[in-house]
Amino acid sequence: MNIHSITIETNPDAVPAAESFYRDALGLGDRVGVRAATQPSTGFRGFAPSLIFVQPGDVDTAVERALASGAQVLKPVAKSLWGYGGSFLAPDGTAWQIASANKTATGPSTGEVERLVLLLGVDSVKASKRFYQEQGLTATKSFPVYVEFDSGVVKLALYKRLALAKQVGIDPAGSGAHRLAVIGDGAFTDPDGYAWFAADSTITTR
Repeated sequence: MNIHSITIETNPDAVPAAESFYRDALGLGDRVGVRAATQPSTGFRGFAPSLIFVQPGDVDTAVERALASGAQVLKPVAKSLWGYGGSFLAPDGTAWQIASANKTATGPSTGEVERLVLLLGVDSVKASKRFYQEQGLTATKSFPVYVEFDSGVVKLALYKRLALAKQVGIDPAGSGAHRLAVIGDGAFTDPDGYAWFAADSTITTR
């Protein structure tokens, strides 16, 4: 069971700007799509994609491009126990985490993206882990508060919703649609309302 891409919903009049943001500012190509929202959403949407670069200099460059394209800082880029990174709110309202596992440069900045991780905020990490294992995903990292799966070009990870909001520096309050569609090898809706759609389907996000 693999994730091929994710689709983020935004207000209909903001679709072109959002497409430009993900294509040009973040360079995500066909890994992140955009479509017009069909349902209302307020505040934190419960998920936070995490863009991991090889070099810390690439983090700085990507954040600078994101801010120049209308993003807002949630957590300034800084060194931490786990590496180097920060977070921002994209113009469409999606919270993003951006980081490198390297605290200092180990080589020249190349813009190379090591991986894109889709962090889903869930009510129960244990229950959601079991659900996704039943869908055929294999956990590659598993802790009581965090689980990561082998899911292809976009890695799936689970976090407690409140912990995820705290990690990216956003108020956890929010209601309405997630405004996210996961495009993968199967179609289903998980226990927290995140919808998956087959790659060849016409999506309707929730």
